[in-house]
Amino acid sequence: MRCVASVSQHIKEDHKSHRSGWLRAAVLGANDGIVSTASLVIGVAAATSTRTPVFTAGIAGLVGGAMSMAAGEYISVSSQRDAEDADVRIESEALAQDRQAELRELAKIYEYRGVEPGLARLVADQLMAHDELGAHMRDELGITDVAIARPFQAAGTSAVAFTVGALIPFAAVTLAPISVRIVVTAVAALAALIGLGALSAVAGGARWTRAAARVVAWSSLAMAVTWGIGRLVGANIT
Repeated sequence: MRCVASVSQHIKEDHKSHRSGWLRAAVLGANDGIVSTASLVIGVAAATSTRTPVFTAGIAGLVGGAMSMAAGEYISVSSQRDAEDADVRIESEALAQDRQAELRELAKIYEYRGVEPGLARLVADQLMAHDELGAHMRDELGITDVAIARPFQAAGTSAVAFTVGALIPFAAVTLAPISVRIVVTAVAALAALIGLGALSAVAGGARWTRAAARVVAWSSLAMAVTWGIGRLVGANIT
């Protein structure tokens, strides 16, 4: 009865690592959408008192940023996937050339993790009999179905998240009165970033306060810098 309860408790554990692929892309995309768009429109708003340049910059930043995020994520994650595929090919060739050497290598991995040598050899033998390539991918290379690189998922998630994030400062700077649009945009962006930090921390099972403080600090710096540049450029032009 105690064993059944133990197994039942283990099955109900709510692990977060399976979310790592899309969660990283979503947080990165949304954060970049909020910060880059807010910084861009604040910088332009600081340089001009009219709405058209700010609106145009906001649209360009939103569309260009979403496309850039999608392309960047696809390229970077594809490179990771290519490296994983290359490692899998190398391992497949090694298994075909000398299966016994690979068996000993896998057994040694288990020994280093604390398994008794004889048992390590038995476990390695049984796992390789079941799925020899899968055993080496998981325990030698660290490649699993959960952690494997997914380029299209990363690209799509980043593009959508960037767009959603960018709409917040864009709407704020567009709808707010000209006299307070910079302040309204900054406040809206920081509030969104706090919410994003808290949401991503909860989804990842971490403390939200630290994540929110970290993103707010760096984002405030980015917006302050672009505001200063906008003021400087605007003063020199006029």
